[in-house]
Amino acid sequence: MKRNKSWVHRQNNDHYVKSARKENYRSRAVYKLQEIDEKDRLIRPGMYILDLGAAPGGWSQYASKKIKPGGKLIAIDRLEMTDIPGVEFILGDILDEQTFHQCITLSGQRQIDLVISDIAPNLTGIRDTDQARSLELAKSVVDVAFKILKPGGGLLIKLFEGSEIDAFRNELTSKFQRVMVRKPRASRDSSREIYMLGCGYEI
Repeated sequence: MKRNKSWVHRQNNDHYVKSARKENYRSRAVYKLQEIDEKDRLIRPGMYILDLGAAPGGWSQYASKKIKPGGKLIAIDRLEMTDIPGVEFILGDILDEQTFHQCITLSGQRQIDLVISDIAPNLTGIRDTDQARSLELAKSVVDVAFKILKPGGGLLIKLFEGSEIDAFRNELTSKFQRVMVRKPRASRDSSREIYMLGCGYEI
């Protein structure tokens, strides 16, 4: 009970939570993407973007506005997500072959410019377990990205800091011209989350 009260208090006093409510964004996570986008000029009009683990939809809300005119955003999650104007949503697991083919169909057989993912595992509070599960999810996102990204495309993915991060970064470095780590101001001070950004995909 104390923990729940503490969480509610923190939420109600969080600057980014207040801003998200004011601007009608579905989560405070949108400001993490916004900061990275503004720093790295990640999202541009006309891009085709795939948002993996999209629910509740904050990242899709932000990115779908930035890709107008001419762009397309496909969002995928195993959880239901309320419709967002201009976003094509698929309820399913991207590792499922049928879901993947739905994605290809919605993209019009066009390769994707950017894959974004703020996906996270259900946290246990056990550091090593949470880091391992986060890395497993990240590898699944990477597997999909390698199949669907166009040459020169990009990948933005969330990870938890841990001993395997360097090896994961090396894997991305073998496929992207540049790989960078970002820690947005909107990430809570207590969080071990980081974002890894790969630019210039090479098939």
